[in-house]
Amino acid sequence: MRCIAIDDEPVALSIISQYCKRIGNIELSVYSDPISGINNVIETNPDILFLDIDINGVSGIELAKSLPKGTYLIFTTAYAQFALDGFELNAVDYLYKPFSFSRFERAVQKVRDLLQMQKLVQEKLSASKEITIKVEYQNVKIRIADIQYIEAMDNYIKIHTIDSRPIVSQMNLKKINQMLPRKEFIRVHKSYIVSLHKIISFTKRNLILSCHFAEIPIGRAYADDFMRIMLQNNIEENH
Repeated sequence: MRCIAIDDEPVALSIISQYCKRIGNIELSVYSDPISGINNVIETNPDILFLDIDINGVSGIELAKSLPKGTYLIFTTAYAQFALDGFELNAVDYLYKPFSFSRFERAVQKVRDLLQMQKLVQEKLSASKEITIKVEYQNVKIRIADIQYIEAMDNYIKIHTIDSRPIVSQMNLKKINQMLPRKEFIRVHKSYIVSLHKIISFTKRNLILSCHFAEIPIGRAYADDFMRIMLQNNIEENH
């Protein structure tokens, strides 16, 4: 889970950092400058923004209005009178300083539950979604949920599914990648795209997929993005 905290009080940022470490599986970035912080939020679209309401004279309420879709907001402030304004912005929670670890943990768990619910909805939608590709002179429909990985072979791709023989089509990985849901597939090598839901284990060099235990290499140019995505999904590396 990726989080950003914006607060002009070093002690508050330190406490949030300590609490995130205690919970675990949280990648946290902290900012005392509200403009730099909100710009990073817009650029990276984290899972949670911990936001003070008054940051060196800058209104957190106004900053929150520019939040990207998909980032959940948790206000952290000493000003209880602004709580109503915070909830009108669809804040997930409001932490009144000084807040305890257990109270902080409950707020984070609310977001985890929302993310899990969102993931289940997306998986349900994906199960019914299809893509259509050209196979020789025919249009063939493939269920997205059935795709395990896609392999590049010169000017062709080979789509490996969970319950049938590979499907070969004359197109490149870039084109097929544009047809797939971004949150469900990732390119891990110049020759491979894999389904995130089919990964059962991984290191920085390779990964194993559930169907037939296929082993896929991870290219150096793709390794950092791959590890970041896996961290976001709270999946630990196999050493």
